[in-house]
Amino acid sequence: MFRLYCFLIGYIFGCFQTAYVLGKIFKKPDIRKYGSGNLGATNANRVLGFKFGFAVFILDILKAIFGYLLARYFFGSDLAGIWSGLGVIAGHDFPVFLNFKGGKGIACLIGLILIFDWRLAFVCYFFGLVAILISHKISVGSLLLALSMPIVFFKKSNFEILILFIVIAILSFWQHRKNILRIIKKEEPNFF
Repeated sequence: MFRLYCFLIGYIFGCFQTAYVLGKIFKKPDIRKYGSGNLGATNANRVLGFKFGFAVFILDILKAIFGYLLARYFFGSDLAGIWSGLGVIAGHDFPVFLNFKGGKGIACLIGLILIFDWRLAFVCYFFGLVAILISHKISVGSLLLALSMPIVFFKKSNFEILILFIVIAILSFWQHRKNILRIIKKEEPNFF
């Protein structure tokens, strides 16, 4: 039962759509109507500029960290934190308050693995960053980051945590399915 509680804790954090809320506070255009229509940091950056996109990126990382820490505080284990992290990503991707249309969860994933083990997280970040530098595409880096996560964290994870990381990676690929098609067709836009 604690798994469900942890997931729900995370889901509540994840449903806080940073790009949407900041857009309302600062009277910015609703980014759901522009660019990719996605409520993530990359679309916020493309539509509203670097500073706004960076703020969304940092706050989305933090909501995963806070969700993890809260679940770990109440239930006393890394497993609780990872279940909460999955909830954060699910809430970010499928927020109940915005018709289940949110972001792609990569900034949340970055926060989750950072709080779980920052040293191994930086290995995953390295793979993602190299992919971005070579391809010039955020989506390619995001996919490689998600793919590397279960591999890099294999020894640190027990079986259940490893399964959760695999689920998160699959969810990341699902959320990037349109990007993958554009990459195959060579139509995916460059970030820089």
